[in-house]
Amino acid sequence: MIIKRFLLWSRTAPPAQRAAAIGALCRAYVDGELELNDRFEAETAMTAMLDDASPLVRRAVAEALADAAEAPRHVVLGLASDQSDIAATVLARSPLLADPDLVDCVAIGDDLVQTAVARRRDVSAAVSGALAEIGGAEAVTALLDNRGAMISDGSLSRIVDRLGSDATVREALLARDDLPLDIRQAVAHALSRSLAAFVAECGWLSPERSERATREAREKTTVDLSGVARADDVRRLVTHLRTSAQLTPALILRALLSRALPFAEAAFADLSGLPLKRVSRLMQDRHGSGFAALYRRAGLPDRLRPAFEAALGATQRHVGQPGVPQLSRRVIADTLMACATLPARDGAAITALLRRYDVEAAREEARELAGVLADEAALASILRHMPELIEDELRPERLLAA
Repeated sequence: MIIKRFLLWSRTAPPAQRAAAIGALCRAYVDGELELNDRFEAETAMTAMLDDASPLVRRAVAEALADAAEAPRHVVLGLASDQSDIAATVLARSPLLADPDLVDCVAIGDDLVQTAVARRRDVSAAVSGALAEIGGAEAVTALLDNRGAMISDGSLSRIVDRLGSDATVREALLARDDLPLDIRQAVAHALSRSLAAFVAECGWLSPERSERATREAREKTTVDLSGVARADDVRRLVTHLRTSAQLTPALILRALLSRALPFAEAAFADLSGLPLKRVSRLMQDRHGSGFAALYRRAGLPDRLRPAFEAALGATQRHVGQPGVPQLSRRVIADTLMACATLPARDGAAITALLRRYDVEAAREEARELAGVLADEAALASILRHMPELIEDELRPERLLAA
């Protein structure tokens, strides 16, 4: 009877009072405080309130039922289709919403709705896939930050394709410890495209110089990433680079000049279709027919083979330190010497490329050495003033004060 009187009273009661009353009724329903007949009437009242003209009333129902597994499912579904701020309340929290419900809401919802779904405690791979496909930057960032979300590699790749130009999305992607190496490289690629466009628009560099600078920076990042990765991840990275037309002769040559042999071996294995172990043996046969046959099978330009052979030989002679690969000036110097005898038509471009690499390597070395020299100067200054500091600390008045 009390619920019947509530329905009669709600016809004329102010919105704030209606909201308070329906909220209390919803909580009583969820807590199991109603008799069976009253529960049926309460369910009717909650359903009727879905058509209340005041958002205050509908929001009160959403707040009261959002976390409840005992709530009437059809009421929760009705709330999920309400205006965005009300729908977001149940979309972010209700355990009654299944994947098809959530995917449907993502498809027709705005940023607020999509973000609410992305922030759920658990997000399935299917729902993550829908957000990756059509979600806005805010929702996708929330999804990437949600450690309870299952996100497939395919969804991560789709996010990079769609939203890789968004700095917030890139930051969220790179913050994930589980981000596969090939997708991490794709994020770097997206960043380089954004930077190239920005620099060109500002007129700081010509489009051609901007494109070359960003390409070489991207290739450096790619080789750096490979140096701290497992063999399987390097092979996967190489496959990604080939399918995205980034596995260029210049990139493979940079890997050799950086003494990143695992990357170079994986690249030749991918291009030639030969097993990695066989590729490794063939690359050891630099002066015989082994490497020449491998090089031809990989489909790389024949005019560049002397540079590759020289770089490979120099890499094998000058073994680098474990860790992130770096361009080696000794390897570059040996390669430049070998290319000096090439015909002008073939040697000009490769020589120019090698000299740019040499400048880059020299700058890297200078940055590291400058840091060391500055640290040594700071230490020398401390040691030079140490006796004065000790004498000052041992003065009688300081000892008495202590």
